[in-house]
Amino acid sequence: MNVLLIGGSGTMTDAMIDKLNKSNHRVYLLTGQKDKAFSYKRVFERYDFPYDDDSAKDIIESVRPELVLFMGAFDSNFNWYDKARQESVRYTSSLINILSAYSMISKGRFVYLSSQEVYGDSYTDNVADSEPVTPKGYKALALSQGEDICRNYRTMQGVDVITLRLDHVYSMPRKGQTETDPCFRMCLEALRTGKISASERNIFSMLYLNDAVELAYKVMVKESPQQSCYQISSMQEISEMELAKLVKEHMGVGISLVNTSVGEGRRLILDGKPYQEEYGQKIFTDYKEGVRKAAQYIKRHSDAFIKAEDVGGGLGGRVWHNFKVIFGSLLPFIENLICFIPFYILNDRAASSRYFERLDFLLLYVLLFAVVHGQQQAVVSAFLSVFGYFFSQMHGRSGFEVLLDYNTYVWTAQLFIVGMVVGYIKDRLRHIEVEKDEEIHYLKDRIQSLSEINDSNVRMKQNFEAQLVNQKDSLGKVYEITASLEKYGPEEVLFYAAEVLEELMNSKDVAVYVVANDSYARLFSASSPKARRLGNSIEYTAMEEMYGEIKERRVYINRTMNEKYPLMASAVYAEDGMQMILMIWGIPWQRMTLAEANRLTIVGTLIQNAVVRARRYLDTLKNSRYKEGTNVLRTEAFTLLVKAFFEARDKGLTECTLLEILAKDQNYDKAAVVLESSIRQTDYLGMLEDGKLYVLLSNTNEENAAGVAERFRKSGYESQVGKGQ
Repeated sequence: MNVLLIGGSGTMTDAMIDKLNKSNHRVYLLTGQKDKAFSYKRVFERYDFPYDDDSAKDIIESVRPELVLFMGAFDSNFNWYDKARQESVRYTSSLINILSAYSMISKGRFVYLSSQEVYGDSYTDNVADSEPVTPKGYKALALSQGEDICRNYRTMQGVDVITLRLDHVYSMPRKGQTETDPCFRMCLEALRTGKISASERNIFSMLYLNDAVELAYKVMVKESPQQSCYQISSMQEISEMELAKLVKEHMGVGISLVNTSVGEGRRLILDGKPYQEEYGQKIFTDYKEGVRKAAQYIKRHSDAFIKAEDVGGGLGGRVWHNFKVIFGSLLPFIENLICFIPFYILNDRAASSRYFERLDFLLLYVLLFAVVHGQQQAVVSAFLSVFGYFFSQMHGRSGFEVLLDYNTYVWTAQLFIVGMVVGYIKDRLRHIEVEKDEEIHYLKDRIQSLSEINDSNVRMKQNFEAQLVNQKDSLGKVYEITASLEKYGPEEVLFYAAEVLEELMNSKDVAVYVVANDSYARLFSASSPKARRLGNSIEYTAMEEMYGEIKERRVYINRTMNEKYPLMASAVYAEDGMQMILMIWGIPWQRMTLAEANRLTIVGTLIQNAVVRARRYLDTLKNSRYKEGTNVLRTEAFTLLVKAFFEARDKGLTECTLLEILAKDQNYDKAAVVLESSIRQTDYLGMLEDGKLYVLLSNTNEENAAGVAERFRKSGYESQVGKGQ
């Protein structure tokens, strides 16, 4: 099958490519960056584009993969050491871009690789996959957000997405490439300092790379996995101190252990039993063998992992490392001394040759080192040439005569002038070349930024063009549709506001909540069961993510695809505060933009204008609508209200129940006073043409109405579902 692997160069990427090729799959690779330094011989096609580029959609449509593997926690394209905060944002946006592009083809499976890093606490038992994540740090937070995004796409978009959490994967690293596993950290610490810090109270488990790839592959190719998230772990306990002893055994003599066992211990081992029960599991590489391979490899290629300022590990390691540093610094001087000898001999022989007597080999020697190494080595070679000149001139005359000869000083001045000038030019050219490379890199970044800005402007231009062509999105059309609310009666406006919102926002799942007080809001109308998922009453102040936006009079956009929140929401305000909350559940990710947010704001304002007019009208008629001194609606007003509710219910915009109050003494005024405390602010008491007292329960079906009837019974009044229900 066609497999699209998304990830930067690294040991995990190489191992996955190798496994997929051995299993006769065709591998396509999206590297995430334009870097030709690494080659992949077993990749059918390679794409060097950033993950958040628009090209991702074209690549996926071209490849049509049956399997997409996002390397996630093991992707080397993200720098979690120096730019963790910025990288966490780029990581999330990259994953969303890839998933949104992949969801359009609705084919195959998407596998997301996470790690144990999403758990930041200590656990007595092995951590089950159902345990809530506790990320600590930007990388862990980004990984957990990635899991949430994958889960939301699986739930809301119906995409076959599987998350794999791998527990402390370790391996032989690439030369010069930094890894994050405990084994590599200890090996590197041993090389750099000659010590290994470890705690006996820090307990975890590790999984060798080849085992991790084999176990993950089983999930990738299984036709119908039972779960959407699996934890892959060896579940073999090992403490930091035990691991440090294994590393010390293979890193050579001179390595000392430092016990850092202070404070509370920490235990983190993923529970892989669900995976074992479904797929079976066999670990081929145990700790002794795996640590031996990694430690010996790192020791053998120590030059690729340690820096010049590192002291080195062990006595032999420190001596050898310091020797290499010193030798590297002295190499140009040694080269200068060695080259001086043949040039001195040539210059001495040329003095007695009729063909080469005019040729100054010492001057050529100085010129050569000035051109190759610059001013510093030019000065050194000039001093050596002066000493060589003195020795050669002293063959036929004394040293005093050579010192008195003005030609000696002219030649010496000529030598230094040529060497220092040419050396300065060489140093200057080198400096100019470095500046040029930096400027080219900067200009390339600027070009890329300008290109992205231009692409954004083109998309906005296309959106505006589409808005002009499609009159449904024009402001005139928006006003025309919202103005249609004016044809409804005052009691019907809020019901049909949901229909207007549904049409203008092009979503089948919208809800209108009416704010009851400073904390709670009641569902007034909704266009689908999905839009009612929060229930009939919500504590909107407890929905911090959404409330934080709408209280600032901004449109909330659910960028994390949190299934507990609507995809977009906006609050409508009047003079006395928040009046309504408009929620949209069904809207494609591509439309969750600033333009849609602005449209929702405009639509909400126009709806509020119609609602305010209706309320003012009802307030004006308050005395004629209610029986004097009570909260009981008169027959005409109550009949219109019941009719409006029932018509809205038949259209699926709300739920309602009409309860008839059975008062033995027919004293309905007294019953109304008693029952007033048993109903909500959004329920209504009123009289119909039969002269009986009724209660209209909003957003309540017959099943839930039984609870209200029980409250009435405790207050001394029986009730029954009204006729016509």
